[in-house]
Amino acid sequence: MAEESYQEKTEAPTPKRLEEARKKGQIAKSQELNSAVVLLASLIGLYFLGNMLFHDLASFTVQILKQSHTFVINPLSLRLYMLDWGRVFLSAVGPILLVIGVAALAISLGQVGFSINEEALTFKFNRIDPLQGSKRILSKRSLVELVKGILKVSIVGFVSYLVIAPEMPRIVLLIDTGVGDTFRFIGHQVFRVGLYTALVLLVMAILDYAYQRWEHLKGLKMTKQEVKEETKQTEGDPQIRMRIRSLQRENARRRMMDEVPEADVVITNPTHYAVAIKYDIETMQAPRIVAKGRNLIAQKIKEYAREAGVPLVENKPLAQALFRAVEIGAEIPEDLYKAVAEVLAYVFRLRDE
Repeated sequence: MAEESYQEKTEAPTPKRLEEARKKGQIAKSQELNSAVVLLASLIGLYFLGNMLFHDLASFTVQILKQSHTFVINPLSLRLYMLDWGRVFLSAVGPILLVIGVAALAISLGQVGFSINEEALTFKFNRIDPLQGSKRILSKRSLVELVKGILKVSIVGFVSYLVIAPEMPRIVLLIDTGVGDTFRFIGHQVFRVGLYTALVLLVMAILDYAYQRWEHLKGLKMTKQEVKEETKQTEGDPQIRMRIRSLQRENARRRMMDEVPEADVVITNPTHYAVAIKYDIETMQAPRIVAKGRNLIAQKIKEYAREAGVPLVENKPLAQALFRAVEIGAEIPEDLYKAVAEVLAYVFRLRDE
């Protein structure tokens, strides 16, 4: 049972696993969300810019009809007409196209960010393999998409019915109204149906995105063994890390020992602690700890000090206080100035004598 649980994919994907999947194009995204946002942006653009679009196209149409008898049709004039009409058409619909483009870009970046999937751009023969294609068509994912499509069409049809049904009596009376009023009524109802449909599709798309994200993370789950192997690759083997830290401590200790012969005094416990102090009145504002240690390291410090002729001064409270309060290379705190100064004065007096 322990081995089985160790191989089950129960662990959440690591950042490295997610990044690797992203490079392969495996990103949680919903095409339904893109479609819903683009449709909603189109309707909003038409709501605010529709009158301007209608008047521009209407004026253009009237102008064309008025000047139709003056047109001279030949290859050159036809080319000029097409360029001129295309420019007018783009200036009319350009703002709405800009709104739609910005919405499409924003929702795409919001879902997947900016990434270039190089693997997806490479040609692979299995993409044109009929057998592989039939497997994709008959896959579980395709079945889910089919069910989603049927559900979406059903809901959209039901929402459209709810919007149109109350207006049926007015639709019957349109036979007695003018053409302008008829088109105005139809346009208003089409906009209402589109707006409610877009809102329903947006809710469905948000749910679809949540499902796609859940399925994506579920597919990337890892076993405990995979997490362990990835940790080894990322941070290195634990035994190797321990060995590296051991070597680093040894190098730091060796450098510390090299500073002991340069010290002015070593304050001892006398057996458990040893703290080496150096003070140069011309270059230092306060005495500095160049080495410290306890037990075996303390004995090594005292041994190095004896060999170099550095005085050993026994002061148990001061040695313990310096060992606990000051790091190697740091200056002693002000509250210990007096005690250290007395020791240094004693050492310097002995040196002068």
